[in-house]
Amino acid sequence: MKMERPLTKNIRPGQPPASIQEYEESGGYQGLRKALRDLTPTAVIEEVKASGLRGRGGGGFPTGQKWSLLPPPDRTAHPRYVVVNADEMEPGAFKDRILLEGDPHLMIEGAVLAAYAVQAGVVYIFLRAEYSAAARSISKALSEALDHHYLGKRILGSEFHLEVHLHISAGRYICGEETALLSALEGGRAIPRAKPPYPAVSGLFAKPTVVNNVETFCNIPGIILNGADWYQALSRTGEGGTKIYGVSGRVKQPGWWELPMGTPIRELIEEHAQGMQEGYRFRAVIPGGASTEFLTEESLDTPMDFEHIQKVGSRLGTGTIIVLDDRTCPIGMVHNLEAFFARESCGWCTPCREGLPWVTKILHAIESGEGVPENINILKEHTHLLGPGNTFCALAPGAMEPLASALKLFESDFHRHIRERLCPYPKPEWRRAHG
Repeated sequence: MKMERPLTKNIRPGQPPASIQEYEESGGYQGLRKALRDLTPTAVIEEVKASGLRGRGGGGFPTGQKWSLLPPPDRTAHPRYVVVNADEMEPGAFKDRILLEGDPHLMIEGAVLAAYAVQAGVVYIFLRAEYSAAARSISKALSEALDHHYLGKRILGSEFHLEVHLHISAGRYICGEETALLSALEGGRAIPRAKPPYPAVSGLFAKPTVVNNVETFCNIPGIILNGADWYQALSRTGEGGTKIYGVSGRVKQPGWWELPMGTPIRELIEEHAQGMQEGYRFRAVIPGGASTEFLTEESLDTPMDFEHIQKVGSRLGTGTIIVLDDRTCPIGMVHNLEAFFARESCGWCTPCREGLPWVTKILHAIESGEGVPENINILKEHTHLLGPGNTFCALAPGAMEPLASALKLFESDFHRHIRERLCPYPKPEWRRAHG
């Protein structure tokens, strides 16, 4: 049933996104109409709190609670801001792109509802520069929404006014960190800010600001239209709603699916992704994008939600699974991830700026047959030196999660590389083609 897929019910793979008329026919903008007609801004926040919605960008902070942290509007200078974090760059993650290209009006309605709830006057959509198709779909949808009085002055005849602007990012992974995003949006260098103060108090241009992920905003219209109880009933666990899950790697059917929150890892891989390709066996999985820890087969029956994944030693993150097979070198895989994080560091703090390139260099030496036994202890030491509390933001600690778990689960592979002075795994086709 369509209402069981509130995030993707309008998405038609391979076809243009739904027009505003088609979006309205499926119930679009009815949540906004209901809010402006029947609900106060505070009532909208309370409904989102009751739904149990947690941020879908990776951190999982309760959304309604985040909105309630803004000081009362009569005690702060205006304008107040809502910012859509659409700077999706985590390796393995592609869920926001699906939503932005396939149903941009859903994200727009969610952002307008958020702005109404926190009484903001301006929304910025901060979009990854490479998402050119998404930029086109968003621009068209914004124009349609303005023409139909869902944006601008006196929205739907109410006293609520709102400007919405699309901002194309200059790039870099660090822009996904909310305070670095705000710095970039202001025209400055994309570096994280010290906290406190938090964006809810002093965010964009030092004004109260809400920053949420694309998928988070896409959950809001359904919650407001249908209620918190409806949203809770969509889930298989105590965490409400549905989730866009993705699976990549050597599976027969890589892709994405909107499923109830709490769908087990095993079901995602074996049923929806149709299991491993012929000639490949499952070895491990990164459950939530590149900055989460590996899990092995004993954790495959774990529900994919924030609480249960944390209990088995990893994080839900983006909910986009990367499968490691028995013919792919785990050291080569981790080296590839660490090279990405080293390249994307903003360079603001020494541990991240100097430590990540050093980790990458050591992993390259081990993978190339030039490693020495001391390298393993050095890598283990770096997982602590670059861990939580030792860097300015969460980029380096996130980068250490796959490395720390690889050192624990695949330590014999590290020793074999060093002992035999070569990588025992066959090179992937792309590496053979490019030397």
